[in-house]
This record gives sequence, structure tokens and C-alpha cells, in this order.
Amino acid sequence: MALLTVERIKLFSTRSPWWCVILAVALTVGFTILLVANSGGLLPLTVSTTQLAHNFGLMVIMVMATLAITTEYRFGTIKATFQAVPDRTAVLLAKTVVVAALAGVVGEVVAFACWGVSRLIKPDADLALQTAGDWRNVAGVGLVFAGGAVLALGVGLLVRQTAAAVAAILVWSLLVESLVGLIPTIGVKIQAWLPFLVASHFLNGDQAATTAGGPGATGGIDYAFGPWVSLLYFAGVAVAVLAAGVVTANVRDA
Repeated sequence: MALLTVERIKLFSTRSPWWCVILAVALTVGFTILLVANSGGLLPLTVSTTQLAHNFGLMVIMVMATLAITTEYRFGTIKATFQAVPDRTAVLLAKTVVVAALAGVVGEVVAFACWGVSRLIKPDADLALQTAGDWRNVAGVGLVFAGGAVLALGVGLLVRQTAAAVAAILVWSLLVESLVGLIPTIGVKIQAWLPFLVASHFLNGDQAATTAGGPGATGGIDYAFGPWVSLLYFAGVAVAVLAAGVVTANVRDA
């Protein structure tokens, strides 16, 4: 518990997490307002539609998770932490728990805020959470945010440099996974195993929801798993990246 308290204090004693949380909520809710206000025949308003902008918040939260570890290496504070607590694995796991918990809470706030403002803007639209799929599409955003934060923290541990780690996270999630589908014959098959697309499958199920410029295209991809197993797969990838980062941190000088 002491390690969790220390990591919580370290995280919230800097401005970047606060700004990232504010930006994640503002970007996602703001874009959702524009989307819902201008929705029409080409974009029917459904529960799934209210969550199309969740990737904006996800990207910001992953940047926050990356900064949580790379700034410690940049300013050398990680050395003092490891000297005070020689068990590096325990320190890093405590940081992961704190960052993932914050990311999950932000994800839930963003998801239900987007759903709520959508109901206010279009009160006549059928946006009630009636099915398990509807609840998963909204409440599941927090789980995806938490998994994305764990993955980003792992990348930060592996790379250690803020610019390189942030670039790797954003380029992979926003560009690479979408462009892989352009590969003839096998591109769509590969996409079925890419983590952020699989996470979108968890949220959207069999719906063909797309996010402009983001890893949200689920149409035309034959996923190997159902929604909940897709979440476990995404979580497994995130944990594997984190484990690689923890191992690296234990064998490399701080």
C-alpha cells in the first residue's frame, strides 16, 4: 500500500497528468457533441455512435501513461526510487496499478459523458442501454483505456525516451494498424490480430463501426474471438509488453 501511495503522489504532483485528463475528456466529449449534433441519414445515431470518438481520449491517456515513466528516466528520479526500494518489479507494478486505475476511471467518465450529452442533444433518439452489447459499448471503454495505459507504460519502459515512446504508440495505433489492411490478400487477416483493432472489436462486437483516422475500423475483418475474449487478448498483449519492460528495467542501469 505504501508503494501505491507513493506512486499516486508522484503521478499527481506534476501537471502533465491533470492536463492529459482534461484534454482527454474535452476532446472526446467535444467531438462527440459535433458528431451527434450533425448526425443524419449517413450516420444513424445509436449507442455505438456515441462512442466513436473514444480513440481521441485513448490516445491522450496513453501519452499520459508513457510520460508517467519516461519523465522519471529523463529527470533521474527513478534512480532515487530504485535506491529506496531495491525491488524494481514491485515499484513498477505499483506504478502500473495507479496509472491503469486512473486511465480506467477517465475512460468511464468519458464514455458515460459522451452517452449523456448525446441523449441531451437528441432526446428522441433510441440511446437507451437495453442490451449487453450496449452496456459493453459504453462501460467497456474504461477497460480499453486501462489496457491501453498498461501497454503504453510498457513501451515507455522499453524505450525510456519520451518522444520516441510517444511516437511509437501513436504511429502504431493510429497509422500502422489501419495501413496493414492495404496489404493484398493477407492484410485483413493480419488486422484480426492487431491489439487496438481487437480492442475495438470488444467494444463494437459485430457492428461495422469506424473512426476517422483511428484504429476503429471493424468492418470486413474476420476476428478469431468473440468480444470478451478479444478484451482478454488485448489485455494479454498489454501485459506482455509491460512484462518485457519490467524485465528490461531490472537488467539495465536506471
